[in-house]
Amino acid sequence: MNKKDTVPAAPADAKTAATLLLKDVDLCEKPLHLTVGDCGLVIHADSRQLLDRLRGYFKHLPKKPVVSTIEITAIEREAVDTGLPFIDWRREPGKRGRKDAYVELADGRLLLKVRTGMLFLQSEQWRIAVGPCLEYDNQLVNFINSQVMNWLQQRDWLICHAAGLMLNGRAIAIAGFSGGGKSTSMLHLMEHPKSRYLTNDRLFLRRQGVSVEAVGIPKLPRINPGALVNSPRLSSLIDEERRERLSRLPKQELWDLEEKFDVDVQRFYGRDRIDTSTPVPLAGLVILNWSTRDTAPVKMTKVDIAQRNELLAAVMKSPGPFYQDKLGGFLQDDDPLREAPYQQLLKGVSVYEVTGRMDFAELTGLCLKQWG
Repeated sequence: MNKKDTVPAAPADAKTAATLLLKDVDLCEKPLHLTVGDCGLVIHADSRQLLDRLRGYFKHLPKKPVVSTIEITAIEREAVDTGLPFIDWRREPGKRGRKDAYVELADGRLLLKVRTGMLFLQSEQWRIAVGPCLEYDNQLVNFINSQVMNWLQQRDWLICHAAGLMLNGRAIAIAGFSGGGKSTSMLHLMEHPKSRYLTNDRLFLRRQGVSVEAVGIPKLPRINPGALVNSPRLSSLIDEERRERLSRLPKQELWDLEEKFDVDVQRFYGRDRIDTSTPVPLAGLVILNWSTRDTAPVKMTKVDIAQRNELLAAVMKSPGPFYQDKLGGFLQDDDPLREAPYQQLLKGVSVYEVTGRMDFAELTGLCLKQWG
């Protein structure tokens, strides 16, 4: 399919869609092989530059053979005008603007990123990304991670909206309401020399006997300007002049800025400070329920999550429009999130609610006192 071609009608199935998307595409001879736990990924692309960029992003992943593999194809080109009647995917409460849209196929789903024009084919057999992948490589990384998330959930891991790190061989999960500072809290705790990064905001939990274990996905931390301004370690991600301008903004205005920066954990913290694919025992769950407008001291109080259903909203997460279950079925945007699996999983887990003012130094001290 040439850059200006359009799909004349909705393809009936994933194979037809894949044939159209891959028409006249010359793939690089050598794909990129990635290993995420026991899941193997083979990334094909028509751009060596794109494969090299992905290789750099996922450089921390171990190199080992695995039995099962998932194949993904990325095609670099201008945004494709399909002419198809995409339906907007309903966003979560509090989220604004159009983001994802989809067209159902007999055995798959076409998905469009509305703002960027990136197009994805998701099915049991075909996983294809088409569009300006180099410009929007973060969306391609997310698509790759969607396959890892599907693989985990099909093996009974439960998705949680939480950051995670490891202290003394055990995982600490940090959840919070939108804009609550999960990633920033996690990075403050990463200043502990024996900590290791697990995940940015998608943590997966699974019960193993009487205990619960946690595992991340290979997604680097993405933080906002407010986190950078207050982190000497990460200050080089923005120039000094802009950092000075940002530091003069009111605290709430700085915190609300819609901009994200990737943090290369190996570069800033060390080669041995990241493990996004090895399950580890869960020591506890911290739920951030503090506020930039609160002036009270930070408190971290142990709670019975069974009696605090309102806090579960900070932990629960929809698998999203790319999710396929074990039978190949897709999630619908009006499928309700179920509290029962989270309540069942968190039985016996130490859960703490954080209240008061948003003070990351104080929270770090409380967490290290508990688990350090």
